[in-house]
Amino acid sequence: MKKYIIYSGILVLGFILSWLVFDISLTNESEHNHSLINESEHNHSLTSEMWTCSMHPQIMQPEAGDCPICGMDLIPADGVSDGLLADQFKLTENAIALANIQTSIVGKGNVEGNTIKLSGKIAENEEANAVQVSYFAGRIERLNVSFTGEEVRKGQLLATIYSPELYAAQQELITAASLKESQPALYKAVRNKLKLWKLSENQINKIEETGKVKENFPVYATFSGTVTEKLVEQGDYIKQGQPILKIANLNTVWGNFDVYENQINRFKKGQEVMITTNAYPNKEFKGKVDFIDPVLNTKTRTVTLRVVLNNKDDVFKPGMFVIANIEDSTAKNDEVLTIPSSSVLWTGERSVVYLKTNPDQTIFEMREIKLGNQIGNEYEVLEGLFVGNEIVTNGTFTVDAAAQLQGKKSLMNKDGGKVMTGHEGHLGMDNNSPNTESDHTIMN
Repeated sequence: MKKYIIYSGILVLGFILSWLVFDISLTNESEHNHSLINESEHNHSLTSEMWTCSMHPQIMQPEAGDCPICGMDLIPADGVSDGLLADQFKLTENAIALANIQTSIVGKGNVEGNTIKLSGKIAENEEANAVQVSYFAGRIERLNVSFTGEEVRKGQLLATIYSPELYAAQQELITAASLKESQPALYKAVRNKLKLWKLSENQINKIEETGKVKENFPVYATFSGTVTEKLVEQGDYIKQGQPILKIANLNTVWGNFDVYENQINRFKKGQEVMITTNAYPNKEFKGKVDFIDPVLNTKTRTVTLRVVLNNKDDVFKPGMFVIANIEDSTAKNDEVLTIPSSSVLWTGERSVVYLKTNPDQTIFEMREIKLGNQIGNEYEVLEGLFVGNEIVTNGTFTVDAAAQLQGKKSLMNKDGGKVMTGHEGHLGMDNNSPNTESDHTIMN
């Protein structure tokens, strides 16, 4: 009996020990499986979160860091478009600071008394220009003008020319002078011939009185001015009527200014103009509109506005850059919507600006507008904006590039859609599958 009791106790103890060991094994296995599940979920969470650059959205990396292109901090890719409309995109504060993007509030301005600024150049007054020619053929024995820019006066000796034709004509004069009583018509014809070659009465009389033929004849300036071009050199053979020098009278000069076609109606002949130049920053010079070109330059879409300027003090030099300040002749006492010209991107057919949609956030979107006239450094806005809108006024091209890279509407991408930049291959990324590396990690 005692033996059965001992065996029963051993059996019960064995059951208890086996139960305890089996329960511990199940618990450990359950904890191990739970740990594996949690670790897998954690790894999946880590690998599924991608990081991108706000300025270069083609960059996709599985962890935070710096953009390999611009060095900016990467941001979570899933957070780029949170809460944004289809045409909106977001830039980080860091991107805005690096690109020096600035915005301003659209307001109304009063156009009364507005001054329009035009850029232009000083040019020679073509009406006062002249060309000095030789009135007889020959060889230039001596050229008395040494350089371009030299001042000459009317009657000044410019050159000495040897002319076989003029030599023969002098001999004819000496012969005709001895026959002037019997053949007055011949005598008169020979003298007139010499006059056509611009010989003076005194020169002709001297040849007749002395009976000596001059081999070299002088060429005198027929007007005063500044030599702008030498057309011959000493020793050259020239023909009758061939130009020798170009001479400009710079007592008056032209200021030629470009006027865009949407500004033409703002100017009229006789309008007063104030001219400024960097050469004399503290001076203003008065002039009047003398001519407005009736033909539009189709390449620049401008016409030339001309101002005649007094230059007796030799202030203006041809080629000098100048600014014209002209009061708008069509200005009215009306309020108009104006924006800085730096905020406008223009393709010729479309004009766009970038609107900051939320003053407290860095969210932007493109807005097409219709422009009116340009006044100074501002444009009138006819359609597309309202007072109080906040627009990008500095860094507009950078914002437009960000819109293109994020597949939003932009200047050159009117309908939006992703634009491939060509950098993907250089970065070791598949253009069609930017998340290939991430997918591979998750699968493993």
